[in-house]
Formats: sequence, structure tokens, C-alpha cells
Amino acid sequence: MRYGTLAHTVGCLPLNELTAELQRHDISFVQLALSKAIQDLDTSTGKLSPGLANYIGEAFERAGIRIGVLGCYINPVHPDPAVRRQEIERFKEHLRYARHFGAPMVATETGALTTFQELDPFRYEEIGWETLRATVEELAEEADKWGVFLGLEGVSSHTLSSPEKMRRILDEVPTSSIGVVFDPCNLIGEDIDRQDEIVDSSFKLFGDRIILAHLKDIYYSDNTMHQGPPGGGAFHTATFLSKLQEHKPMIDVSLENITGPQINETVALLKKLSSK
Repeated sequence: MRYGTLAHTVGCLPLNELTAELQRHDISFVQLALSKAIQDLDTSTGKLSPGLANYIGEAFERAGIRIGVLGCYINPVHPDPAVRRQEIERFKEHLRYARHFGAPMVATETGALTTFQELDPFRYEEIGWETLRATVEELAEEADKWGVFLGLEGVSSHTLSSPEKMRRILDEVPTSSIGVVFDPCNLIGEDIDRQDEIVDSSFKLFGDRIILAHLKDIYYSDNTMHQGPPGGGAFHTATFLSKLQEHKPMIDVSLENITGPQINETVALLKKLSSK
């Protein structure tokens, strides 16, 4: 497996400083959220071009780091149609230029499960699902045009809140341009006692569609659960890595909830765990 992290884990910096800082760490790739990571370039909607994308991609390539994924985390079920349209257009722009960055995918989460609860307390989940499906259909069509993946990430409190719902969206929008960004801790949420069941169900339902893994861990302090660096908490990290390697050998694994100084020690720990 290849380990990477969010580019802005080391801060929002001028491009050359960013790549130099990332080069100091034991990573193969980054998940690049343009506006969060690059300080000295305007990457707002409408500003991207093949030239700008190649300029950024070439800077990472010189540093020996792949841009494994463009992060463009929008709210695809935003209740305001005008805002939702702006979000969709920004994501579509990322899809159009992803290959010029050297990235095979653009990823997003799917918005809060309770988005439409005030509008309709009885049908809010159904309304959210219909809105998500319409957005995903449009984004998947755009992804297909440009030969890149639309990466969807499930979260226990979001519209795609379970392995079953992830399978459902894959069935209802039947296109090979959709891939799954699998973050097991986000899907587990507070249901830590069922973590193995949730992970196994995920591999069974959409294991063949996973294109990227996210990895963090679950910790407890003062009887309160929180997420933190991978490998030292209550999540069964070694078991997960073994299953991940079985289903998706050499897949990219993006480390989350860490700081820059923690990257190398975390990668070393995960390599040790995955070798057992």
C-alpha cells in the first residue's frame, strides 16, 4: 500500500514551499484541496486552466509526490438550489482539469442526513436521497466525459450513512465513473462495537469499487469519543489493513487527523502493523 496525506496537513503555503515541506515526509502521494493547501495561487471557480493545473502538477512531480486525488468537498444536497448549483459547477471544473494535475479522481462527501428535516420531518431522508442522486448523476456524467473518477465518501451522519446506502447509490447511478473513498472510521461513527461488521459489510457490498482509502482512528477521553491519528486507538487498524490489501493491493491510503510532525512516525507504525 502507498501512504499519503492531505496536502494541507503541513499548512497552507506557497506552492514551492508546500512541495518542499511535503518532500520531507515519507509519503507517496497527497490529497490536494487546492484552496486549503496553496497560498500563492488563485484556484477559485473559473480560474483553473490546463496551464495552471500542469504548473501545479509539475511542481509536485519535481518533488517526487503524486497528486493522488483532488479534494473538492462540496455539499451535494445543499438546501439552497443556487448554492448547490455553485458547488456542482466548482466540482465539475475540478473534474475537467483533474488529469492535467495528474489526478485520477475528484472526491467529496455527501452532506448531512438531516439537511431537509426542518422542511419535512417525515420525508427528509427521502428528499435528501433524491437530491443526492440527481447531483451524483450530473457529476458522474461529467466525470465520464473526462475519464476520471467521481469519488464518493460515506459518513455515518451523512446522506450516504451506511454501507448499504453506498451500494444503493452505485446501483441507482450505474456508471463505472463512480468510485468509493472508503473511510471506515467515518462509516463506523459512534458504533464502535460493530466496527468489524461494518467493515466486512463494506468490503462485501462495494469492495470492488473502492478507489482510495482514508485512515484515522477512534479514541476515548473522559468517556467522550473523538478521532485522531491512525494506529493508536480503538479501531482495528492491523485487521483493516490486511483486508484492504487483500481486496485492493497497492491501493493509496490517505492518513487523516494528523499533524505534519506525526506523518513519518504514523507511516512507520502502519508499515509495521501491515507486516504482521
